[in-house]
Amino acid sequence: MRALKLLQLSNRFSRDLYSIAPSSSFSLHKVRTLAIPSFSSSSNFRSSPGHHSTFSDNLYGSPWSAVQRRGAKVNAIHVKPGNVIEKSGRIYQVLEAEHKQQGRGGAMMQLELRDVDSGSKQSLRFGTEEAVERVYVEERSLTFLYTEGEMVYLMDPENFEQLEVPLDTFGKAAAYLKEEMKVKLQLYDGRPLSGSVPRKVTCSIKEIQVNPKGTTITPRYLKGLLDNGLSVQVPAYLEPGEEIVVNTDDNSFVSRANK
Repeated sequence: MRALKLLQLSNRFSRDLYSIAPSSSFSLHKVRTLAIPSFSSSSNFRSSPGHHSTFSDNLYGSPWSAVQRRGAKVNAIHVKPGNVIEKSGRIYQVLEAEHKQQGRGGAMMQLELRDVDSGSKQSLRFGTEEAVERVYVEERSLTFLYTEGEMVYLMDPENFEQLEVPLDTFGKAAAYLKEEMKVKLQLYDGRPLSGSVPRKVTCSIKEIQVNPKGTTITPRYLKGLLDNGLSVQVPAYLEPGEEIVVNTDDNSFVSRANK
């Protein structure tokens, strides 16, 4: 009987919260959309059998959990790639953000967005001072284990929980994934948004473009093929088999690797 009374009081309190909320606050539908579900084998983000996700343990199915995860309004000029924003009730991941001058019309920010729910992409323009609702996401530090087909397997080094995410979560950076590499994973609503690798990674040169016959001047840089299949402009004095440090942001040569 005592448990029944507590349940009734809890339900009444929840109804009161929604009844006093202003019209501009989250609707019941939005709260459910933003509440993070527990991981399951049918989702795109899975935990290995026998491991319970501590990530979902810290979340609560109350209106307060949605409010805590809601971000703050920022001017559009401060929105960067990788940010997550809310627009007209939809959640978008920012893929690209470009500042454009519109002559007498003033400056604009053109954002290339991906709808988190549908995966569809679209381009939207905002005034540089226009308010944009940012949504904060969870970021986890994980260890890369291996790739199988179109899936990537990661491990949480703190509790050894193993996670499975789509390979395209890492985009072009997936080519740099190596065993035991420390990576970052951003999640929203229990789903992986994006993965990133360290900014500097050591790679081995597999081949170097041969200087064309008849060329009297040796160029400073030649096209080098790395062990991960990517091509990078490398100094002409390097040889196949040498290891170099590569900037993963723009696939550029940084230096010889320390031996």
